[in-house]
Amino acid sequence: MSGSDSAPPARGLRACAAWLLPAGLWAIAPPAAAHAPTGSAGTPAIGWSIEPWVIASLLLSAIGYGLGLMRLWRHAGRGRGVSRWAASAFGAGWLALVAALMSPLDQLGTRLFSAHMVQHELLMAVAAPLMIVGRPVAVWAWALAPAWRRRIGRWFHRAAWRRPWLQLTSPLTAWLVHAAAIWGWHAPALFDAALADDGVHTLQHFCFLFSALLFWWSALGQTSRQGRGAAMLYLFTTMMHSAALGALLTLASFPWYPAYAGSTAAFGLDPLEDQQLGGLVMWVPAGIAYFATGLALAAQWLHGPRPAERSPAA
Repeated sequence: MSGSDSAPPARGLRACAAWLLPAGLWAIAPPAAAHAPTGSAGTPAIGWSIEPWVIASLLLSAIGYGLGLMRLWRHAGRGRGVSRWAASAFGAGWLALVAALMSPLDQLGTRLFSAHMVQHELLMAVAAPLMIVGRPVAVWAWALAPAWRRRIGRWFHRAAWRRPWLQLTSPLTAWLVHAAAIWGWHAPALFDAALADDGVHTLQHFCFLFSALLFWWSALGQTSRQGRGAAMLYLFTTMMHSAALGALLTLASFPWYPAYAGSTAAFGLDPLEDQQLGGLVMWVPAGIAYFATGLALAAQWLHGPRPAERSPAA
């Protein structure tokens, strides 16, 4: 098949926005999930978070993906361009976002640090990698008219955008940004500020999701043998430093975050036990995502590049 209208969306568009739109959708949403834990008398009831902007953003992303996928598969054939597995991964990642931002887990995080950690790991270690696997912008672009696809693709290919983008998405830069977000926002002063202020809490979640999408984009986008080897290194070191933070939280002899002091007793936990449970969430389950992905990349690395990836001289 040929022709500009039938060609896949521009690579620049895919590269520049695969993680940017879901992060942007969360950024423009009002801070419905902002946390300010109080004593039991002032604690809000635990239920679903019904925030119109969050709902609209999630629906827009799902509808755009479904429409784009239908058009792409109608044009290229079912399962081609974006595989069924990739489309299923996006759906699972989307459901993880719903669980993190809308389910009772969101409001439970106002009372338990451990629930808050589950929410953060859903954003960073579940939703982000699954949505990257789903190649969302390549699909979202197919929901647009061909003229709009070409126009946006040309804009993202401009040197003024492309050069800083390539630097930002380099594996080392993405690793540093993600590590800074994880460690910085778990510093007691910043974490308590996010609990106390809606705007700061929105910024915290945006940083977690943005940095995670950036990290997983750089790790999962490697196709060369050398690139996959580097991705394994960054995945391993991320697993190690995030596990170290989880271990510090778990083995601490005092609570780091006094904002939860008045709300954990209702769940049969004291603040230190709650913190230790949250540290275990970061230490063990979250590490599995990095470890499993590293194993998958190792298998690809051992098998070598696929024929389409080999150079013409090979």
